[in-house]
Amino acid sequence: MTDDTNPHGPKRRTRLRRRPAAAPSGATLGAPTGVAQPPSPRTDTDPQQWRSINHPVMVGFLLTLGGLLAFALGIAFTNLSTIIIYIVFALFAALGLDPVVRMFERHHVSRAWGIVIVYAIFALIIAGVLLIIVPAAVDQISQLIKNIPAMVADFQKSDFYAWLTATFGNITDQVTKQVQKFLSNPANVAAIGGGILKVGVGIASAISGLLIILVLSLYFLAGLPTIKQAFTTLLPARNRPIAASLTDQITDSVGGYLGGMVILAFCNSVVAFFLHLFIGLPYPALMAVVAFLITLIPLIGSVLYLIVATGIALFSSPTQALIFGVIYLVYIQIEAYVLTPRVMNKTISVPGALVVIGAMVGGTLLGLLGALVAIPVTAAILLIIKQIFIPKQDAKV
Repeated sequence: MTDDTNPHGPKRRTRLRRRPAAAPSGATLGAPTGVAQPPSPRTDTDPQQWRSINHPVMVGFLLTLGGLLAFALGIAFTNLSTIIIYIVFALFAALGLDPVVRMFERHHVSRAWGIVIVYAIFALIIAGVLLIIVPAAVDQISQLIKNIPAMVADFQKSDFYAWLTATFGNITDQVTKQVQKFLSNPANVAAIGGGILKVGVGIASAISGLLIILVLSLYFLAGLPTIKQAFTTLLPARNRPIAASLTDQITDSVGGYLGGMVILAFCNSVVAFFLHLFIGLPYPALMAVVAFLITLIPLIGSVLYLIVATGIALFSSPTQALIFGVIYLVYIQIEAYVLTPRVMNKTISVPGALVVIGAMVGGTLLGLLGALVAIPVTAAILLIIKQIFIPKQDAKV
């Protein structure tokens, strides 16, 4: 470039010097440009520093603290297992009674009055069941104690007793008398069950547990809409509509399933009552209550009652036991292929293999409670998979 501003002096050529480029951020002065610099070392204030293997004492302390916390939670869960079982039973009872309360609401009855009516009916049913079971059980136990001498006398007249006497001599007669003397004493009979005090404590614990479940179910039933709304508010706003829909469907399916189980158990009890009454088997009312309680167990309840009732009927008459077993077996087939599909048509359909697997897993983990809740829990999981997981997978292209 030429400089023409001075007309009198010679023309001089000047060069414009370029300014050096600014060093990139993080680069060291004097280092060649364009070369990656090593990262700066972490300071003591780095939030990730506690994970470093250079602090083994801190890492060991945190791991030990976490292990002790998990162990303490496991012990607490074990000690609170009875309370957790009460809560689960109460929640399922509330879900089972909720469809009945909503039925009253559809007939312009407030929810509070609907709950009062439902629990009044439920209390009358429980009182009637207790009035049936307690006198019959006391009567049977007293008859058993009174009939022990006659049962021993019949045993001594049997061919099996004659064979024992011929084989072992007088020892058989002495053992028989000692057994008769032991069983004729009510104190010894109570001692077999763990003592009168232990039996009384067990009965008192069962009654108190039932009262706790009833009170908790009352609170759960009264606040069920609020509980569901509070659950959905814990989720992000964009997920609340689908969460509310899923919650309603799950609670409706659980309530429908439990209601269906009660209806089927009631049908079993009615059939058992009339079979015992017409065939001539003893204590038809008591066996009807036993049938209702046993057939609440999913899958195996009806078969289990068939075995128990037929075995008890054998003590009365083998012919009557055979007639009862055949007729009740026919009823089980009718229940499986006619009644169950009609009663359970409002619940979520669960494949048979998953029903069996869920019942076995639930029964192994939580006993009777696990067997009761296995099918509705399985149905809820299937519902979540169908409405959340599968649509997300379909959206991935």
